[in-house]
Amino acid sequence: MSVSEIILSVLILGIIVGGVLVLKKSAKKFNLTAEQLEEIKKRNDDLDKADKND
Repeated sequence: MSVSEIILSVLILGIIVGGVLVLKKSAKKFNLTAEQLEEIKKRNDDLDKADKND
């Protein structure tokens, strides 16, 4: 491998790792209330029933 290929490989690897770290840092957890969780569960159950009917 030439020096330019090594530099290019390190640069590409750095971009990939940096992108993953930025995504990990920017990910936010949802703080949902019990009511919101119940609504989501109900909506998912309704959609599952609709899919079974189709």
